[in-house]
Amino acid sequence: MLFQIGDKIVYPMHGAGVIEAIEEKEILGEKQQYYIMKMPVGNMQVMIPMEKVSNLGIREVIDMPALEHVLQILRTDEIDVSTNWNRRFRKNMEKMRTGDIYEVADVVRDLMRRDREKGLSTGERKMLDNARQILLSELVLVKNIDEEQATTLLEQVMNS
Repeated sequence: MLFQIGDKIVYPMHGAGVIEAIEEKEILGEKQQYYIMKMPVGNMQVMIPMEKVSNLGIREVIDMPALEHVLQILRTDEIDVSTNWNRRFRKNMEKMRTGDIYEVADVVRDLMRRDREKGLSTGERKMLDNARQILLSELVLVKNIDEEQATTLLEQVMNS
């Protein structure tokens, strides 16, 4: 799948961003074409080797109807009741690796609720922070808002 400059894409486990450039770089003596992606959350720049795009699970950001579905997932009361921390952590990590925004929303919802009710371990806290950043980065690009507005929207949805 080829993307163009200006396309809004999602890099699983990293989040959403906009392709700012396509450059050829030589790394370890090997020339390759790279997408240069600017991420709105965290203000980072990521280089993605073009030939590996399909293996990395990179996709375009979701559209507004899909965003409504994400917000619906966040509002639902389902929660992973698994008390085994290890099993829950592995399951959530698998969801995050898919790059699927619905799976990431599940992780954010479950971990935010668990945090309110029982608190989180250090590992789960890091995972929640990462999942939130990924979700927020896509919210920012889909709704064309800034990170602060996206955070406010997420909090409102989670508290409704």
